[in-house]
Amino acid sequence: MKLIFLGPPGSGKGTQAKLLAEKLKVPHISLGDILREEVRKGSDIGKRAKEIMNAGRLVPDELTIELTRQRTAQPDCKNGFILDGFPRSDAQANALDKMNLNLDKVVYFDVSEDLVVIRLSGRRSCKACGSVYHVKFKPPKAEGKCDACGSALYQRQDDEEKSVRTRFEVYQEQTKPLIDRYRSMGRLVTVDASGNIDEVFSALLKIAGDG
Repeated sequence: MKLIFLGPPGSGKGTQAKLLAEKLKVPHISLGDILREEVRKGSDIGKRAKEIMNAGRLVPDELTIELTRQRTAQPDCKNGFILDGFPRSDAQANALDKMNLNLDKVVYFDVSEDLVVIRLSGRRSCKACGSVYHVKFKPPKAEGKCDACGSALYQRQDDEEKSVRTRFEVYQEQTKPLIDRYRSMGRLVTVDASGNIDEVFSALLKIAGDG
């Protein structure tokens, strides 16, 4: 099954994509993860993307389109995939159409701005091993320290409240119109993303025909 997950940052689509991809035995393709890895490696793409991402703005279409084209062309995507974080604009959606990927459904994660701010501004990450915590929902055993390796936790710059609200505004302006696009194509399915992980995953299993 070939799925697109649409929704603002903090809607939980990344977490759910990983869970469903494991269940369906297909790749989870996260453009955000791919870009952050390029930033971590200090590649040319990473250097270009870092400043834009830290400001909460969208990475240029030509970059994300090419990364998506390369990733979906790999052999492990033959039997399906979950595309998370792409498309985010009409230009990206048009480019995706031209890739002729025969998409099955587009899942829209519906969630409020206030809940997004709570979820993201409370997130803390470990620079050493990449583990992620939340000051309210998943606090570490020792404040400010990673349970897994003991390293210091930090708040990503794009998780600060100002950046989170900017990211949500950008989403509203450039991505939400895609909802109408895919609805008119008969592919859109909406999920209430304000529930807990198990509740949302149960809804997704039904959409995927496995629940």
